[in-house]
Amino acid sequence: MSAADNALPFSIDLNNKVAVVTGGAGVLGAAMCRALATCGAKVVIIGRDLAKAEALASEIEATGGIAQGLSCNVLDRTALENAAAHIASSFGPCDILINGAGGNHPKGITDQEYLDTEGSGSSFFDLDMEGFKFVFDLNLMGTLLPSQVFAKQMLGRAGCSIINISSMSALKPLTKVAAYSGAKAAVSNFTQWLAVHLGQSGVRVNAIAPGFFITEQNRKLMLQDDGNYTPRAQKVIAQTPMRRFGEANELIGALLWLVEPKASGFVTGSIIAVDGGFSAYAGV
Repeated sequence: MSAADNALPFSIDLNNKVAVVTGGAGVLGAAMCRALATCGAKVVIIGRDLAKAEALASEIEATGGIAQGLSCNVLDRTALENAAAHIASSFGPCDILINGAGGNHPKGITDQEYLDTEGSGSSFFDLDMEGFKFVFDLNLMGTLLPSQVFAKQMLGRAGCSIINISSMSALKPLTKVAAYSGAKAAVSNFTQWLAVHLGQSGVRVNAIAPGFFITEQNRKLMLQDDGNYTPRAQKVIAQTPMRRFGEANELIGALLWLVEPKASGFVTGSIIAVDGGFSAYAGV
């Protein structure tokens, strides 16, 4: 684990803790899984692609960690309940839930940034409700349902927390991605609602709102085949005071701070921006 230890901004003691990470095999989720395992947590990687989840689990175990990959649909309550029972019998009840599953859909996106009735490409009036609903279900219900299932295992136990993954588009809705922006705004709102609801239960609920990172989902939107920025990426960089994209390991400090009750025990209902200043910049 020495190489992974060097990658951590600081270490916390998560020995005997069970961390469940939905969407854990993606670029950002995988970085979180590695960090949690390095700190001693037993990590369960839940993803749609079982092979990817198991490959990450094998990588973590090869460096001395404890991990398991599971395939589970975060929109299927029965599947989630079965997964939770399996995890409890294998590792113990869940202490940390990272709701990282999410994403977008082409039918929830417009081609036009600004309405041009004489131009080409789809506008607001062409948005497909099936695609729009898919994005809301995946991001909002895909956060709500795992929280319902796994938070039951947290009640009455010290040091448990839920961390949702929001987005800059929740704070400043981005052009084209109407469904995604609305869904992530709902995730932030739900984070605060659940933090209040569970406020006297001992379970803390917070969210991380990443700025712009290159992931599998947005790579083609942000990078050309030759590696240069696309026009959209150039706009993002121009609005980011640090003038670069984030690196996945730059989310780890916020993650470890939020899951360590000695450091953030009075923090709940917070949306932590890790964005290179994007949310603070007015454009002038």
